[in-house]
Amino acid sequence: MSALPLPGAADAHAGGDPLDAFRWPTGDYTRTPYRVFTDAAIHEREMERIFRGPTWSYLALEAEIAEPGSFKLVQVGNVPVVVSRDMQGKVRAFVNRCAHRGAQVVRQEFGRAENHACIYHQWNYDSAGNLCGVPYRRGLNGCGGYPADFKPAQHGLQKLRVALYKGVVFGTFSNDAPPLVDYLGPNIVAHLDRILVKPLKVLGYHRQRISANWKLYFENIKDPYHAGLLHTFMATFGVYRSTQKGHTLLSPGGGHAVVYSVTNTDSTESVVEAYKGTDNKYQADFALKAPQLLQWEPDFHDGIGNLIVSVFPNMVVHQILNTLATRQVRPLGPDALELYWTYFGFEDDAAERTAARLQQLNLVGPAGYISMEDGEAIRLVQQSIRGEAAGAASFIEMGGRGPIEDADHVVTEVCTRGFWQQYARTMGFSPEAPQ
Repeated sequence: MSALPLPGAADAHAGGDPLDAFRWPTGDYTRTPYRVFTDAAIHEREMERIFRGPTWSYLALEAEIAEPGSFKLVQVGNVPVVVSRDMQGKVRAFVNRCAHRGAQVVRQEFGRAENHACIYHQWNYDSAGNLCGVPYRRGLNGCGGYPADFKPAQHGLQKLRVALYKGVVFGTFSNDAPPLVDYLGPNIVAHLDRILVKPLKVLGYHRQRISANWKLYFENIKDPYHAGLLHTFMATFGVYRSTQKGHTLLSPGGGHAVVYSVTNTDSTESVVEAYKGTDNKYQADFALKAPQLLQWEPDFHDGIGNLIVSVFPNMVVHQILNTLATRQVRPLGPDALELYWTYFGFEDDAAERTAARLQQLNLVGPAGYISMEDGEAIRLVQQSIRGEAAGAASFIEMGGRGPIEDADHVVTEVCTRGFWQQYARTMGFSPEAPQ
C-alpha cells in the first residue's frame, strides 16, 4: 500500500528521511496515529530502532536449552536468531544467516548439535556461532581457494549480547542497551521474581498468527479493562473482572507494565451493576459442565488469579489461574504477527499440578476463551483503519489524561499510553524530540 504523506513531511530536509519530521500528535499519548499500524516505512524503522536498537528482547527460557549443544530458533523483529548453549555451557545467541552468502544455517526449530553447517557451501559453525570450517579454503588441486588474508575468526555469525534473569534469556544487538535489570525496572523485576521462584519445566508450545500489526497486540494486553467486556467467559466465572481489586504498574519509561487482579474481591451485585448499559449479558447463574477447567490451587498465596507482565518490545509473561507462560511477539510485516507461546511449570510439580496446568491451556491458548477473542478484536482494528487519512488517530483516555503512572485499579488505559510514550521516544517520534 502506498504511503500517505506524514504530518510535517514537507518540512523534512531534501534527501532526508521524511519520517524524521513526524511527531506524536499529543504529549500525553492519549492519541495514536493509525498510520503507525499500516505504514511500511514506519515498520522498517521499528526493525532498526526498536528490535535492533538499545532494547532487550526476550529470546527463550534456559530450560529450553538445558544441555550443552542444545538450541532453539527464535525471531527478534524480522531477524532469525539461534539461541544456543555452547559446549562449555554458556548461553549464546547469533543471527541465523550464513556469513558467506546469507542462507539460513540452522533449520531445525529445536535440537542439539556441536556444530551447524550451512547446506549451500558447507561453511561450518560451532555452537557459539564461530566459523570453524570452510571447504576448499586452500583451494583444490592447486586451484582456487580463499586469499591468504582470509581469517575464519572474522567471518562468524553475527552475535547478540545475552543476559539472563531467573532462567529467562534476553538478547540485544546494541552495545548501548543498559544493564538488563536496569532496563526492566523495579516493577517488572518484582513480578518476575514472584513467578520465577523455582527451576522451570517446559510443558509445551502454541503458535498463533494474527492478521494485525504487532503493536495492536501490545495495546491489547496493556489494556486491562477490555478483558471484562470482551471476555464474557472470564467475567462470568470470576477469572477476571474489572470489579475485582487490581493494579496497573509501569516501568520508569512506561514501556513495560504489570496488570493484575485479585480473585474473590467483588460481589455478584457489583458485577451485575457494572454490566448495566453494555451488550455483555452477564449471567450470574451460569455453571460449567466440566468445572475442573477452572479449579486451581494457587502457586502463589497472594490471591492473584490473573497477571500479565509485558516487556517492551516483544515479551509477555502470564499467570492465569495455574497456567504459566511466556509469549514472544514476532512481527511479520506491518499487518501480521505471530505469537509464540511457551508454557511452563516447575520441576518439582506433582503430576496432578502438571495435569491442571495442561488442562488450563485450553482456557488461555489460541483457541481458548481469551486469545482467540483478542486476535479477532485487533484484526478488526487492522482491517478498518487501512487507507485511513493521515491525521486519524485512536482515542485513549480511559483513566484520564493525567500523568502516566501506576494506578490502584484496572479501569484505565495508562499502560497503553506508557507503551506509546516508550515507542515514540525510541522511534524519534516524541513531541520533545529535536527537529
